[in-house]
Amino acid sequence: MTWSTGLLGFVAGLLISVATAPVGVSGAVFLLPVQVSVLGVPSPAVTPTNLLYNVVSCPGALLRYRSSGGLRGPLTRLLVIGAVPGVLIGAVVRVFAVPGATVFRAFIAVLLLPLGAWLCARTLRPARRAAGASLPSPRATTGLALAVGVAGGVYGIGGGSLLGPILVGRGVPVAKVAPAALACTFVTSLAGAAAYALLSLTATGDIAPDWALGLACGLGGLCGGYLGARLQPRLPETGLRLLLGVLALGIGLLYAVQAVS
Repeated sequence: MTWSTGLLGFVAGLLISVATAPVGVSGAVFLLPVQVSVLGVPSPAVTPTNLLYNVVSCPGALLRYRSSGGLRGPLTRLLVIGAVPGVLIGAVVRVFAVPGATVFRAFIAVLLLPLGAWLCARTLRPARRAAGASLPSPRATTGLALAVGVAGGVYGIGGGSLLGPILVGRGVPVAKVAPAALACTFVTSLAGAAAYALLSLTATGDIAPDWALGLACGLGGLCGGYLGARLQPRLPETGLRLLLGVLALGIGLLYAVQAVS
């Protein structure tokens, strides 16, 4: 890795995480195409490199959320319990089955485009509902985290990009979702990066992460994540929900274009 590549990775991680940390998204889902198209990380090494970014970047935001009490509560525990087995399954699938990237991109686009539009519309014109009526059950929350963990293990995306819009759309406040989603992303990325490191000892190809680039991007994300989490209490709930909806739309549109190109 050259110094210019490392600097570019640091700046990309910084800018992405400042915008995404307030809503519980690590930014890895945006960093993935940057790593492939701009930084030239080969596949499947891009997946563990993205997971390494999450491991390094998430503690900045988590430190801020912990000091404000945002990590307390059962939601974090439910997400971690479901997602950790999922990310281990996803890592094995990625190395030995190597599913096509086009299918994944199309799936993410189909999921996030309507979800982002629905979240924006629901924020701008909220519907009346009984208190707590739309909150997912613990079993449904854990099952959702398991599915997101598998996707994260296969493609190295932060679970918050999927968990955040779904949970917020179901009525959970952004201030509660953001720290839990980032904590889930951190724990699962740690498990996933370790799994890929072990699998690289037994399988051939570019499986191990690009350690230098992952650390450079992660350090940028570490700084940006702390700044983003610090900004969250100063932002209105409506603005945060709209930001999350716009991010979901942006991610979905990005992957839709890539899927058809």
